[in-house]
Amino acid sequence: MKMIIIIVQDNDADTLTRAFTAENFRVTRVASTGGFMRSGVVTMLLGVEDPQVDAAIKVVRDALPSSGEKKRATLFVVPVQHFEQV
Repeated sequence: MKMIIIIVQDNDADTLTRAFTAENFRVTRVASTGGFMRSGVVTMLLGVEDPQVDAAIKVVRDALPSSGEKKRATLFVVPVQHFEQV
């Protein structure tokens, strides 16, 4: 299992949330602050099985295409040692 952490601008968060839910991914959104001028950003968390990682990244690339030098999302894929729902 992997945890995908995605950091996007506020104005891209709704687009990306809709794209994830349309592809049956469950996503958790956390409002956060960071970057230049403390602009509003959203951190999204997705827990996915290993075979789903590429599909989730494709959703981000399709929903938020980068234009030239300007990138629209930062992604981290980290392993999950333990997962449990209580």
